[in-house]
Amino acid sequence: MKVTFKPLSQQVMVITGASSGIGLATAQTAAARGARLVLAARNETALATVTDRIRAEGGQAIYVVADVGSREDVQRIADRTMQEFGTFDTWINDAGLSIWGRLEEISDEDHRRLFDVNFWGIVYGSLIAVGHLKKHGGTLINLGSAASDVAFPLQGMYSASKHAIKGFTDALRIELEEQDAPVSVTLIKPAAINTPFPHHARNYMESEPKLPPPVYHPQEVAEAILYAATHPERDIYVGSSSKMFSSINKTAPRVMDWVSRNLMVDLQKREETPRNPVGTLFEGGSGGFVDGDEPGYVMKTSLYTRASLHPLLTGAIVAGSALAMMAWLGRERG
Repeated sequence: MKVTFKPLSQQVMVITGASSGIGLATAQTAAARGARLVLAARNETALATVTDRIRAEGGQAIYVVADVGSREDVQRIADRTMQEFGTFDTWINDAGLSIWGRLEEISDEDHRRLFDVNFWGIVYGSLIAVGHLKKHGGTLINLGSAASDVAFPLQGMYSASKHAIKGFTDALRIELEEQDAPVSVTLIKPAAINTPFPHHARNYMESEPKLPPPVYHPQEVAEAILYAATHPERDIYVGSSSKMFSSINKTAPRVMDWVSRNLMVDLQKREETPRNPVGTLFEGGSGGFVDGDEPGYVMKTSLYTRASLHPLLTGAIVAGSALAMMAWLGRERG
Protein backbone atom coordinates (compact mmCIF):
# COMPACT_ATOMS: atom_id res chain seq x y z
CA MET A 1 0.00 0.00 0.00
CA LYS A 2 1.37 3.41 -0.96
CA VAL A 3 2.15 5.78 1.92
CA THR A 4 0.37 9.12 1.69
CA PHE A 5 2.28 12.05 3.15
CA LYS A 6 0.47 15.09 4.48
CA PRO A 7 2.17 18.49 4.31
CA LEU A 8 3.79 19.47 7.62
CA SER A 9 1.13 22.13 8.14
CA GLN A 10 -1.50 19.37 8.34
CA GLN A 11 0.42 16.92 10.50
CA VAL A 12 0.28 15.95 14.15
CA MET A 13 3.82 15.07 15.17
CA VAL A 14 5.17 13.31 18.28
CA ILE A 15 8.78 14.03 19.24
CA THR A 16 10.62 12.32 22.09
CA GLY A 17 13.78 13.88 23.47
CA ALA A 18 12.22 17.24 22.66
CA SER A 19 13.66 19.31 25.51
CA SER A 20 17.09 19.92 23.95
CA GLY A 21 19.39 19.34 21.02
CA ILE A 22 18.06 17.71 17.85
CA GLY A 23 14.61 17.12 19.31
CA LEU A 24 14.21 20.75 20.28
CA ALA A 25 15.52 22.02 16.93
CA THR A 26 13.03 19.73 15.16
CA ALA A 27 10.16 20.87 17.36
CA GLN A 28 10.84 24.55 16.80
CA THR A 29 11.15 24.15 13.04
CA ALA A 30 8.09 21.91 12.74
CA ALA A 31 6.03 24.37 14.77
CA ALA A 32 7.13 27.24 12.55
CA ARG A 33 5.89 25.23 9.55
CA GLY A 34 2.48 24.63 11.06
CA ALA A 35 2.69 21.13 12.56
CA ARG A 36 0.78 20.37 15.74
CA LEU A 37 3.19 18.92 18.27
CA VAL A 38 3.35 16.53 21.19
CA LEU A 39 6.68 17.00 22.95
CA ALA A 40 8.05 14.40 25.36
CA ALA A 41 11.10 14.31 27.64
CA ARG A 42 11.95 13.93 31.31
CA ASN A 43 12.54 17.63 32.02
CA GLU A 44 9.16 19.26 32.69
CA THR A 45 10.56 22.76 33.16
CA ALA A 46 12.24 22.73 29.75
CA LEU A 47 9.19 21.17 28.07
CA ALA A 48 6.85 23.75 29.55
CA THR A 49 9.11 26.59 28.41
CA VAL A 50 9.34 25.27 24.87
CA THR A 51 5.59 24.60 24.67
CA ASP A 52 4.74 28.08 25.96
CA ARG A 53 7.10 29.65 23.40
CA ILE A 54 5.52 27.71 20.53
CA ARG A 55 2.02 28.71 21.65
CA ALA A 56 3.05 32.35 22.05
CA GLU A 57 4.22 32.32 18.43
CA GLY A 58 0.87 30.96 17.25
CA GLY A 59 1.68 27.26 17.15
CA GLN A 60 -0.11 24.30 18.71
CA ALA A 61 1.78 22.09 21.16
CA ILE A 62 1.35 20.03 24.29
CA TYR A 63 3.93 18.19 26.35
CA VAL A 64 4.13 14.91 28.24
CA VAL A 65 6.74 14.24 30.90
CA ALA A 66 7.99 10.74 30.16
CA ASP A 67 10.98 8.42 30.48
CA VAL A 68 11.15 6.46 27.22
CA GLY A 69 12.87 3.60 29.05
CA SER A 70 9.43 2.83 30.50
CA ARG A 71 6.84 1.31 28.14
CA GLU A 72 4.08 2.69 30.38
CA ASP A 73 5.45 6.21 29.95
CA VAL A 74 5.66 5.85 26.17
CA GLN A 75 2.10 4.53 26.06
CA ARG A 76 1.06 7.60 28.05
CA ILE A 77 2.57 9.80 25.31
CA ALA A 78 0.40 8.05 22.72
CA ASP A 79 -2.71 8.18 24.91
CA ARG A 80 -2.28 11.89 25.60
CA THR A 81 -1.78 12.53 21.88
CA MET A 82 -5.01 10.76 21.02
CA GLN A 83 -6.87 12.64 23.75
CA GLU A 84 -5.70 16.01 22.47
CA PHE A 85 -5.59 15.54 18.69
CA GLY A 86 -7.35 12.25 17.95
CA THR A 87 -4.51 11.02 15.73
CA PHE A 88 -0.86 11.47 14.80
CA ASP A 89 0.90 11.35 11.44
CA THR A 90 4.60 11.24 12.31
CA TRP A 91 6.30 9.75 15.37
CA ILE A 92 9.94 10.70 15.93
CA ASN A 93 12.04 8.64 18.36
CA ASP A 94 14.85 11.04 19.21
CA ALA A 95 15.56 10.51 22.92
CA GLY A 96 19.04 9.16 23.55
CA LEU A 97 22.23 9.57 25.55
CA SER A 98 25.76 8.22 25.83
CA ILE A 99 28.47 7.05 28.17
CA TRP A 100 32.11 8.02 27.69
CA GLY A 101 34.63 5.53 29.04
CA ARG A 102 36.26 2.21 28.33
CA LEU A 103 33.83 -0.70 28.28
CA GLU A 104 35.56 -2.63 31.05
CA GLU A 105 35.37 0.37 33.41
CA ILE A 106 31.63 1.00 33.14
CA SER A 107 29.16 -0.59 35.54
CA ASP A 108 26.54 -3.06 34.37
CA GLU A 109 23.89 -0.79 35.83
CA ASP A 110 24.98 2.11 33.62
CA HIS A 111 25.25 -0.11 30.55
CA ARG A 112 21.74 -1.46 31.06
CA ARG A 113 20.29 1.98 31.65
CA LEU A 114 21.80 3.26 28.40
CA PHE A 115 20.14 0.41 26.51
CA ASP A 116 16.85 1.07 28.29
CA VAL A 117 16.81 4.62 26.93
CA ASN A 118 18.53 4.30 23.56
CA PHE A 119 17.30 0.92 22.36
CA TRP A 120 14.18 0.01 24.33
CA GLY A 121 12.95 3.59 24.15
CA ILE A 122 12.95 3.31 20.37
CA VAL A 123 11.42 -0.17 20.47
CA TYR A 124 8.56 0.98 22.71
CA GLY A 125 7.98 4.14 20.70
CA SER A 126 8.09 2.32 17.37
CA LEU A 127 5.75 -0.52 18.29
CA ILE A 128 3.23 1.74 19.99
CA ALA A 129 3.32 4.20 17.08
CA VAL A 130 3.00 1.48 14.44
CA GLY A 131 -0.16 0.17 16.08
CA HIS A 132 -1.83 3.44 15.10
CA LEU A 133 0.03 4.18 11.86
CA LYS A 134 -0.86 0.81 10.30
CA LYS A 135 -4.52 1.81 10.47
CA HIS A 136 -4.23 5.46 9.50
CA GLY A 137 -0.94 5.75 7.59
CA GLY A 138 2.03 7.91 8.38
CA THR A 139 5.70 7.99 9.18
CA LEU A 140 8.00 6.52 11.82
CA ILE A 141 11.41 8.19 12.16
CA ASN A 142 14.13 6.71 14.37
CA LEU A 143 17.36 8.46 15.27
CA GLY A 144 20.36 6.26 14.70
CA SER A 145 23.87 7.59 14.27
CA ALA A 146 27.08 7.22 12.34
CA ALA A 147 27.63 4.75 15.19
CA SER A 148 24.84 2.61 13.72
CA ASP A 149 27.42 1.44 11.17
CA VAL A 150 30.76 2.10 12.89
CA ALA A 151 31.98 1.33 16.42
CA PHE A 152 33.66 4.21 18.24
CA PRO A 153 36.08 3.66 21.13
CA LEU A 154 35.13 5.30 24.44
CA GLN A 155 31.49 5.13 23.34
CA GLY A 156 31.33 1.37 22.94
CA MET A 157 27.93 0.67 24.46
CA TYR A 158 26.46 3.72 22.73
CA SER A 159 27.70 2.27 19.45
CA ALA A 160 26.21 -1.11 20.37
CA SER A 161 22.83 0.51 21.09
CA LYS A 162 22.87 2.33 17.75
CA HIS A 163 23.79 -0.89 15.92
CA ALA A 164 20.80 -2.51 17.66
CA ILE A 165 18.53 0.36 16.62
CA LYS A 166 19.53 -0.14 13.00
CA GLY A 167 18.81 -3.87 13.14
CA PHE A 168 15.45 -3.32 14.81
CA THR A 169 14.40 -0.51 12.47
CA ASP A 170 15.37 -2.44 9.33
CA ALA A 171 13.51 -5.56 10.50
CA LEU A 172 10.41 -3.55 11.40
CA ARG A 173 10.44 -1.83 8.01
CA ILE A 174 10.64 -5.16 6.19
CA GLU A 175 7.77 -6.63 8.22
CA LEU A 176 5.59 -3.59 7.53
CA GLU A 177 6.36 -3.74 3.82
CA GLU A 178 5.54 -7.47 3.77
CA GLN A 179 2.16 -6.61 5.33
CA ASP A 180 1.67 -3.82 2.77
CA ALA A 181 1.19 -1.38 5.65
CA PRO A 182 0.90 2.34 4.78
CA VAL A 183 3.87 3.27 7.01
CA SER A 184 7.14 4.88 5.95
CA VAL A 185 10.09 3.99 8.22
CA THR A 186 13.24 6.13 8.14
CA LEU A 187 16.50 5.78 10.04
CA ILE A 188 18.45 9.04 10.44
CA LYS A 189 22.23 8.64 10.84
CA PRO A 190 23.81 11.91 11.97
CA ALA A 191 27.52 12.53 12.24
CA ALA A 192 28.74 14.53 15.25
CA ILE A 193 26.19 17.25 16.03
CA ASN A 194 26.75 20.30 18.25
CA THR A 195 24.14 19.67 20.94
CA PRO A 196 24.39 19.35 24.75
CA PHE A 197 24.84 15.58 24.16
CA PRO A 198 28.40 15.35 25.60
CA HIS A 199 27.43 17.36 28.67
CA HIS A 200 24.43 15.08 29.33
CA ALA A 201 26.50 11.90 29.01
CA ARG A 202 27.74 9.76 31.89
CA ASN A 203 31.49 10.29 31.90
CA TYR A 204 34.08 7.87 33.27
CA MET A 205 37.05 9.70 31.75
CA GLU A 206 39.39 12.14 33.45
CA SER A 207 38.67 14.69 30.73
CA GLU A 208 35.53 16.48 29.60
CA PRO A 209 34.16 14.58 26.55
CA LYS A 210 33.66 16.04 23.12
CA LEU A 211 32.54 14.85 19.71
CA PRO A 212 35.07 14.01 16.99
CA PRO A 213 35.09 16.46 14.06
CA PRO A 214 33.61 17.36 11.69
CA VAL A 215 30.75 18.66 13.82
CA TYR A 216 27.49 19.91 12.30
CA HIS A 217 24.73 22.24 13.43
CA PRO A 218 21.58 20.56 14.86
CA GLN A 219 19.38 22.28 12.29
CA GLU A 220 20.81 20.01 9.59
CA VAL A 221 19.37 17.00 11.39
CA ALA A 222 16.05 18.76 11.99
CA GLU A 223 15.77 19.45 8.26
CA ALA A 224 16.52 15.80 7.46
CA ILE A 225 13.89 14.61 9.94
CA LEU A 226 11.22 16.91 8.56
CA TYR A 227 12.11 15.88 5.01
CA ALA A 228 11.56 12.24 6.04
CA ALA A 229 8.18 13.23 7.48
CA THR A 230 7.02 14.10 3.96
CA HIS A 231 9.12 11.80 1.74
CA PRO A 232 9.70 8.01 1.64
CA GLU A 233 13.35 7.83 2.67
CA ARG A 234 14.87 4.58 3.99
CA ASP A 235 18.07 6.04 5.45
CA ILE A 236 19.38 9.59 5.67
CA TYR A 237 23.01 10.30 6.50
CA VAL A 238 23.50 13.76 7.98
CA GLY A 239 27.02 14.92 7.26
CA SER A 240 29.36 13.49 4.64
CA SER A 241 31.53 12.02 7.40
CA SER A 242 28.68 9.75 8.49
CA LYS A 243 28.37 8.34 4.99
CA MET A 244 32.14 8.18 4.55
CA PHE A 245 32.73 6.28 7.81
CA SER A 246 29.95 3.84 6.93
CA SER A 247 31.33 3.23 3.45
CA ILE A 248 34.91 2.74 4.66
CA ASN A 249 33.76 0.36 7.38
CA LYS A 250 31.89 -1.75 4.81
CA THR A 251 34.63 -1.91 2.22
CA ALA A 252 37.80 -1.68 4.34
CA PRO A 253 36.91 -2.36 7.99
CA ARG A 254 40.52 -2.68 9.13
CA VAL A 255 41.21 0.79 7.76
CA MET A 256 38.33 2.16 9.84
CA ASP A 257 39.69 0.24 12.84
CA TRP A 258 43.07 1.93 12.32
CA VAL A 259 41.49 5.37 12.10
CA SER A 260 39.47 4.77 15.27
CA ARG A 261 42.39 3.28 17.16
CA ASN A 262 44.86 6.02 16.27
CA LEU A 263 42.65 9.11 16.11
CA MET A 264 39.27 8.71 17.74
CA VAL A 265 40.36 8.35 21.36
CA ASP A 266 42.16 11.70 21.55
CA LEU A 267 39.57 13.44 19.38
CA GLN A 268 36.89 12.70 22.02
CA LYS A 269 38.69 14.43 24.89
CA ARG A 270 38.74 18.09 25.77
CA GLU A 271 41.67 19.64 27.58
CA GLU A 272 39.72 20.21 30.79
CA THR A 273 38.45 18.19 33.71
CA PRO A 274 34.91 16.73 33.70
CA ARG A 275 32.18 19.27 34.47
CA ASN A 276 29.25 16.90 34.99
CA PRO A 277 30.49 13.29 35.15
CA VAL A 278 27.18 11.89 36.45
CA GLY A 279 25.30 13.27 33.46
CA THR A 280 21.60 12.63 32.91
CA LEU A 281 21.66 8.85 32.60
CA PHE A 282 19.17 8.36 35.42
CA GLU A 283 17.77 11.84 36.03
CA GLY A 284 16.69 14.56 33.65
CA GLY A 285 19.13 17.45 33.62
CA SER A 286 19.20 20.95 32.25
CA GLY A 287 17.28 21.36 29.02
CA GLY A 288 16.03 24.06 26.73
CA PHE A 289 19.18 24.41 24.63
CA VAL A 290 19.57 23.36 21.00
CA ASP A 291 23.31 24.00 20.75
CA GLY A 292 26.19 22.57 22.72
CA ASP A 293 29.51 24.26 23.37
CA GLU A 294 31.68 22.53 20.79
CA PRO A 295 35.15 24.14 21.10
CA GLY A 296 36.00 23.68 17.41
CA TYR A 297 34.43 24.72 14.14
CA VAL A 298 30.76 23.84 13.61
CA MET A 299 29.58 23.32 10.04
CA LYS A 300 26.27 25.08 9.40
CA THR A 301 25.26 22.88 6.48
CA SER A 302 26.08 19.52 4.91
CA LEU A 303 26.23 19.79 1.13
CA TYR A 304 26.32 16.00 0.93
CA THR A 305 23.05 15.63 2.85
CA ARG A 306 21.30 18.37 0.93
CA ALA A 307 22.45 16.86 -2.36
CA SER A 308 21.24 13.40 -1.34
CA LEU A 309 17.79 14.75 -0.42
CA HIS A 310 17.41 17.07 -3.41
CA PRO A 311 19.40 15.44 -6.25
CA LEU A 312 17.49 17.13 -9.09
CA LEU A 313 17.80 20.58 -7.54
CA THR A 314 21.46 19.97 -6.76
CA GLY A 315 22.06 18.75 -10.30
CA ALA A 316 20.43 21.88 -11.67
CA ILE A 317 22.60 24.08 -9.44
CA VAL A 318 25.76 22.23 -10.48
CA ALA A 319 24.79 22.41 -14.17
CA GLY A 320 23.96 26.10 -13.85
CA SER A 321 27.25 26.77 -12.11
CA ALA A 322 29.12 24.91 -14.85
CA LEU A 323 27.39 26.92 -17.57
CA ALA A 324 28.12 30.16 -15.73
CA MET A 325 31.77 29.19 -15.39
CA MET A 326 32.01 28.32 -19.10
CA ALA A 327 30.44 31.67 -19.99
CA TRP A 328 32.85 33.49 -17.70
CA LEU A 329 35.83 31.64 -19.21
CA GLY A 330 34.56 32.51 -22.68
CA ARG A 331 34.41 36.19 -21.77
CA GLU A 332 37.91 36.03 -20.25
CA ARG A 333 39.28 34.49 -23.44
CA GLY A 334 37.50 37.09 -25.52
